[in-house]
Amino acid sequence: STQTTKMRYTCWSVCYEFEQCLLLSAVVSVSMSFNRVVCFVRSHEFARGLVEVQEEVKEEGVGHVAMRNLFSLETSSMETITVEKKSRKRHIRESADRLELSKKRAEFRKKQNSDNLTHPPEFIVRPRGQTVWEGKTVKLHCTVSGWPKPRIAWYKNNVVIDEKAHPDKYTAESNYNMHSLEIKSCDFLDTAQYRVSALNIKGESSSVATVVIKSICVNPNPKPRESSLKSACYGFCSEHGVTFETAIIDSFEVAFGREGETLSLGCTVIVYPTVKRYQPDVLWYRNGKALAESKWVHTHWSGEKATLTLIHLNKEDEGLYTLRVNTKSGFQSYSAYVFVRDEEVELEGVPVAPLDVRCHDANKDYVVVTWKQPAVEGSSSILGYFIDRCEVGHHHWAQCNDTPVKYARFPVTGLIEGRSYTFRVRAINRAGVSRPSRASDPVTAIDPHDRAPGPSAPFTGMIKFTEEDATVGVVPGEPTDLVVTEATKNYVVLAWSPPAQRGHEGVVYLVEKCVAGSECWQRANTGMPVKSPRFALFDLAEGKSYSFRVRCCNSAGMSEASSATGDITVGDMLDLPAAPGPAVATRNTDTSVVVSWGASKDVKHLVGYYINYTVAGSDVWTPANNKPVKGTRFVCHGLNTGDSCVFRVKAVNAAGYSHSSLESEAVVVKAGIAIPGVPSGVHLMEAARDYMVLAWREPAVTGGADIRGYFVDYRTVKGGVEGQWHELNPKAVTCTSYKAENLKENLFYQFQVRAINMAGVSEASLPSAALECKEWTIAKPGAPHDLHVLEVRDSSLVLLWEPPTFDGRTPVNGFYVDIKEAVAGEDWKGVHEKATKLKYMKVNGLIAGRSYVFRVRAQNLAGVGKTSAVLGPVLALTMPGTHEIILDVDDDGVISMIFECSEMAEGSEFIWSKNYKTLTDTSRLTIVTEGGKSRAIFNAPSLEDLGIFSCEVTNTVGVSASYTLTEAGLKRLLDISHEHKFPIIPFKTQMAMELLEKGRVRFWTQVEKFTTGCHVDYVFNDAIVENGEKYQMNFDKNSGIIEMFMDSLAVTDEGTFTFNLVDGKAKGSTSLVLIGEGPHFVDYLGFQVTPECNVLLKATVRFYNSKLSKKDAGVYEVKLKDARGKDKSMFNLTEAGTATPLLSNSSTEISVKSTEHGIVLYSLITYHMEDLQVGWEAKIAHSDRVQCGVTGEQLWLKVNEPTEKDKGKYTINICDGKDGVKRFCDLSGQDRARVVGGLPDVVTIQEGKSLNLTGNVWGDPAPEVTWMKNDRELVSDERYALKFEHGKFASITIAAVTTTDSGKYALLVKNKYGTEAGEFTVSVYIPEEEKKKE
Repeated sequence: STQTTKMRYTCWSVCYEFEQCLLLSAVVSVSMSFNRVVCFVRSHEFARGLVEVQEEVKEEGVGHVAMRNLFSLETSSMETITVEKKSRKRHIRESADRLELSKKRAEFRKKQNSDNLTHPPEFIVRPRGQTVWEGKTVKLHCTVSGWPKPRIAWYKNNVVIDEKAHPDKYTAESNYNMHSLEIKSCDFLDTAQYRVSALNIKGESSSVATVVIKSICVNPNPKPRESSLKSACYGFCSEHGVTFETAIIDSFEVAFGREGETLSLGCTVIVYPTVKRYQPDVLWYRNGKALAESKWVHTHWSGEKATLTLIHLNKEDEGLYTLRVNTKSGFQSYSAYVFVRDEEVELEGVPVAPLDVRCHDANKDYVVVTWKQPAVEGSSSILGYFIDRCEVGHHHWAQCNDTPVKYARFPVTGLIEGRSYTFRVRAINRAGVSRPSRASDPVTAIDPHDRAPGPSAPFTGMIKFTEEDATVGVVPGEPTDLVVTEATKNYVVLAWSPPAQRGHEGVVYLVEKCVAGSECWQRANTGMPVKSPRFALFDLAEGKSYSFRVRCCNSAGMSEASSATGDITVGDMLDLPAAPGPAVATRNTDTSVVVSWGASKDVKHLVGYYINYTVAGSDVWTPANNKPVKGTRFVCHGLNTGDSCVFRVKAVNAAGYSHSSLESEAVVVKAGIAIPGVPSGVHLMEAARDYMVLAWREPAVTGGADIRGYFVDYRTVKGGVEGQWHELNPKAVTCTSYKAENLKENLFYQFQVRAINMAGVSEASLPSAALECKEWTIAKPGAPHDLHVLEVRDSSLVLLWEPPTFDGRTPVNGFYVDIKEAVAGEDWKGVHEKATKLKYMKVNGLIAGRSYVFRVRAQNLAGVGKTSAVLGPVLALTMPGTHEIILDVDDDGVISMIFECSEMAEGSEFIWSKNYKTLTDTSRLTIVTEGGKSRAIFNAPSLEDLGIFSCEVTNTVGVSASYTLTEAGLKRLLDISHEHKFPIIPFKTQMAMELLEKGRVRFWTQVEKFTTGCHVDYVFNDAIVENGEKYQMNFDKNSGIIEMFMDSLAVTDEGTFTFNLVDGKAKGSTSLVLIGEGPHFVDYLGFQVTPECNVLLKATVRFYNSKLSKKDAGVYEVKLKDARGKDKSMFNLTEAGTATPLLSNSSTEISVKSTEHGIVLYSLITYHMEDLQVGWEAKIAHSDRVQCGVTGEQLWLKVNEPTEKDKGKYTINICDGKDGVKRFCDLSGQDRARVVGGLPDVVTIQEGKSLNLTGNVWGDPAPEVTWMKNDRELVSDERYALKFEHGKFASITIAAVTTTDSGKYALLVKNKYGTEAGEFTVSVYIPEEEKKKE
């Protein structure tokens, strides 16, 4: 049938006979529509299928659970169901008959039971609260009276205890109205409120007892841990006959993830001893709440490894995670924080997604959605939020509000009854809309009474229903308890109680509003029927006052209106939170800072606090947490070591954000300073009649600050009886030794030592052995002491020590240093063969990553004395960020040494030393320190400054470095200093002269490097000339060309022209000398009247070329013309003028130059004719080793690989067939220094290889050899091995080249007859980079 019918079914249940005949009837009215049939199998399971599955345990009312348990056995025994249809009239008649019969039975019972024994439960003895130790057993007792006999139920924090499901934990007993609950092997989780409930047909009564479980483990000396690893208490497990001990190792550290990623946390758990078929309980918690398996959370326990996997991280996953391992003997736990960073936004400036979306107060067509504001608002403040909903099973999201809401709480209306929904939220600001939040858990739109029904009559197995007469109906009563639960400027939420009288059919509600001051009521929900006793009104005028009332109606009619509310002004009822108190930041670790602040005052519904930080000097604020925290203290992790950070805090509630707190003072991210560890190894160094010298080892843990000193205590020991401790030194000693004076001879003493730093005094060391005060008569010296290391690197370190306090019979004359690896089975080895008189030694040849131990022995004439206390182990490793001392010469020529430290701590200082003795004489060096950089400036560098300069930084982990200043190095520095003090301006081109048209002359040069402040003085014969009629000057500062023009040259212009440049401190000069006759007019152009009365124009020009060559041959012609005619004169400058007379003057003297193959003798000839004849006279014959020839203007003779036999006199004959000339060169013993071979042009070598090059040198007398790199002289040291053997072979060796060895090298040879340099280039490559390029 397609026609909708309305049926009314009545469910009758008849109670079983329980010592009396009591009839309970419950009438349940349900309106049914087509193809919807609800089958009531059990009354207390009504509407179970419509409620969504909840993962968390629901708290149930005590009365409801007790009533459910009371009738659970009886209802489960019913199997047959009988259905009988009756008319309403017949049903009413039968009901009346039954009521009459029940009255008669009641009167009969009263007659039989005159005392009326039936009464509700009553506690005669109530359970008492108890406080016990962990591992003990608790037993709660109570005595209850009541008739009929009450049923007893036990609850823990309002959750019913099922002792059958946990028989090893709980045991419940009931005997003769005495009831008890036994809790076995109590642990911390058993601390709770325990409730016992007694129920019968007359009523219910309950009583509460509090049980507190205390830890039995007390650690008198707790040690700080990096994470919150709690100490576990272990008790004997009688069930297995052992005591389980639990250890959590390989634990996870503070973790950082980003939204959308997957993060796993894991720990290795060791439970000892191992018992078959027994596994501990492994639980995970977030912020103290147990985590259950879900699509976002996966846990795994392999028996050894506990793992928690967080799928698709969201900000809701941020918090403190705890792993707890429960055993029969106790528990162990470990905690660390997990931070979740926001996913990168798609559009810059938009806010990040809100978080923690939840649903509350769900009803048939209404639900309240809440969320938490994000930590980052974006480039502008958040304007509001959009709420989206999606029906479960669908993928379409519908927006619930058209206008953004400012509050983090929104009532969603218009839901369809019986359907499930999920919700998400998006934030919006001026830059755009954020990504959506994680979707909420599903919620079903259903009447709250159907979610958790109250107690009902037991099910009898029979359902009776009747058909309702269509004409019969009941008009509902008016709603009651109308209140305004929420009021903002966007909406108002009303809530009321349904009417007591509403008939058997459902009702709908009509909401009316009235503006204050008027009597006009208007319908508020004209287009939307309201089925829930909740309603949200939108579109109200902000600032206006309204009153509200509600009516309800059904098919029978409409009720009267409820009582109206008072006048409600539309506006925010919840204020923004006040700003928190000032933030205070405290150092914690190298990557974290503890921030505390004052709580916001008078804040309502506080959600939590957000902490932001910025690096000092920056305007970029970064959130330290992305999930609000409730406390007023938070540890900000993930900071960069050494950064100076400033912090601020803001509070948040549903109304929005507070103003930020006052910013904290800048704090450097460094490990906090703590009290130092305990000194160790107190031993005797020297003894006499009335004093003893003690020594000890410094603490292994300094507490993050330098040890400022030590205090020594002593006590006497007489006959094995120890006295009281007394202080020896009121003022702390700074070294690790002390002379205890005024002691008594032959008396035994014990000593202990305490260390002090800026945080406080440490615990005392272990007492020394009982030491007798008597004079030593040993011939050999005592043991050196106070061993320590500096400048620890991958392959070397510097070991320092103090000499023994007891020299023996003769003074100490040397020391021996022993070394061995810090592994079992290694033997001691001497670092050197001969004793050193120094109190320090640089130990080389270490292997990176290995640990070593050291000891020192002193010797005198009697022999080698006792060994010192062993120092170490010391790890040979260059720490990241290690700096070396750098030599610097500034622009003023000041020479200084610079040392930087990036790990400066509070109170750190730079300590400079020379030869490892602290510098006290400031006449040689001036120390200037700024922040993490210290500069040692040489006041007057000289040979007195040669030595080892070192610098150590206090309050750090051995930050130090040194530099050895040698004589050669000092000389090189002084040369560089002179260059910087008196810099020279470089020229691209020296001054030159050009002859322009009409006799005009140009002097010019070009500067290579200069500034805009460069100034030029134009000088002629030491006199500055100015710009005027004779001289015109120009300085083009774009190209660097300097020019000076003259209209003509005269005899008076013979001399020196100079350009003097001044550019700040730099100076430069270039000159050109004009001596003799250059191209110029001897007689300037003029006129003369001849006897014939003609005008003669006449000028005399002289042209002289000192290098007249073949290219100058030709016919020279002078032309003269005017308007009346022209004339010319020619001069033939060909063979007639350039032959033999020029030949003798055009060839130069013989010169010698060296090549990579040998030497070349050559003469340059300006003019060369085709029939020119050239011949060489020498005592060596022409061969492959000796060759001659003519190249251009050069006449040459090559001698490859010259030897001693090649010395002698060489002659060249130059003849053109008419005349000739001879040039001579004597190589008999006056040869200038030359590099004659062996060096390549380019060397390409792989990093890590060794480079060895040898150059062949020639010269008589034997030349001086110098190796240069990038125009700086190299000195033979550990890096460069430089040799010059037999006066001929100069070699350079570089072991294990690095990329820093790349550059331009030169072998410079010099004797009194000349200097020459052989240049080559070294290129070092890394194989991995070459492969990448390929």
